[in-house]
Amino acid sequence: MDQTTRPDTGFIIRAVEPAEYAVLGEITARAYLDDGLLDFGADDPYLERLRDVAGRAAGAEVLVAVDAGEGEGGGVLGGVAYVVAGSAWAEVAGDGEAEFRMLAVAPAARGRGVGDALVRECVARARATEGCVRVRLSTQKAMLGAHRIYERLGFVRTPERDWSPVPGLSLLTYSLEI
Repeated sequence: MDQTTRPDTGFIIRAVEPAEYAVLGEITARAYLDDGLLDFGADDPYLERLRDVAGRAAGAEVLVAVDAGEGEGGGVLGGVAYVVAGSAWAEVAGDGEAEFRMLAVAPAARGRGVGDALVRECVARARATEGCVRVRLSTQKAMLGAHRIYERLGFVRTPERDWSPVPGLSLLTYSLEI
C-alpha cells in the first residue's frame, strides 16, 4: 500500500517522508499540548517522544495525510504510527494484533475527516497483515473526538486491557475485530 488517494476529501494518505518528520512531530506535539493532554505542559518529557518521528519511522510505519492541492509533498495535515505486535513501538498489541499510536491532526485540518481516514488506513493495513485479527489502541479519557471516530468505525471499549504507562496516567483501550 503505497498511498491512498481520497479525491473526495482533497488529501492523500501515504508513508511519511524524512523531509516531513519535523512538521509531523510538531503537529503531534502541538495536538497533545494544545489539547491539554500532557500533565507537565511544555515541560512534559513525553513531548520529545511525540516530536521524534524519525524514531517512530525506524520501528513503525508512520503515515501522513497530505493536502492533495499542495502539489508534490503537499502540506502535512496529520499522521499516525501503525504498529504490529512485537515491534519496539507496540504497547498493547499482542499476538495476531496491530495497533496505532500518536494519531494527530493539525488544528486547521480538523473537521475534514483526516483522523477518520488515518484510522481507516491503519485498519486496512492490519487487514492486509497476514495473521492479524484485531486492531488495538490506547487513548486518554479526555480524547473525546478520537473516541467518537473509534466508535463510529466499530471499535469497542476493552476496559479489561486499560493500563497505566506512568503513575497517574490511566489509558483506556479499544479493539476492533477484523
